[in-house]
Amino acid sequence: MPIDSSALRIGTASLAALVLAGCAHKAYDHSAMHARHHGGMHARHHGAMGANATPTVPVKLSTSTPTLASGYKKVASPEAARLYFVNLRNGMTVTSPVKVIFGLSGMGVAPAGVEKEGTGHHHLLVNVNEVDANAPLPANDQFRHFGAGQTETSVELKPGQHTLQLVLGDQNHIPHHPPVLSDRITITVR
Repeated sequence: MPIDSSALRIGTASLAALVLAGCAHKAYDHSAMHARHHGGMHARHHGAMGANATPTVPVKLSTSTPTLASGYKKVASPEAARLYFVNLRNGMTVTSPVKVIFGLSGMGVAPAGVEKEGTGHHHLLVNVNEVDANAPLPANDQFRHFGAGQTETSVELKPGQHTLQLVLGDQNHIPHHPPVLSDRITITVR
């Protein structure tokens, strides 16, 4: 029996309207959706994620104060600010060099030295257990700075387990008040 093309057009239009109506009542976090898509894609192509990965113990963070003893007023962070890994998840197994893509919502990225409200720059913490929320972040192999405003990197890591965490710093590499940190994750490098 031949298909009536007008019925097919009406059916397709009805389906599109239903899909759009379903989308209209739900707010989507496009950055989170993007992260889920690309994180899953990365896991399928570059490593596996433990089905029941035990959450990584959070970094020990000193209590943040709005003003330092020197009188320096820390840059305020918006309540909605969120820092996350786009392509890595806790429990993943990866190979070195490890590509790390930084995700940020609720704030913007500005290079170190640039004072602009609602911005900061990324720092990647590798195997760090403690952070002073009231001092400039050190610059070494454990505290990696991205002061040019970079939003991704490739990191050489030895085989074994490593913890990773992102921290946003102000124009002077000092964490915001309150600090903007990602979850701390554990990855295994083969």
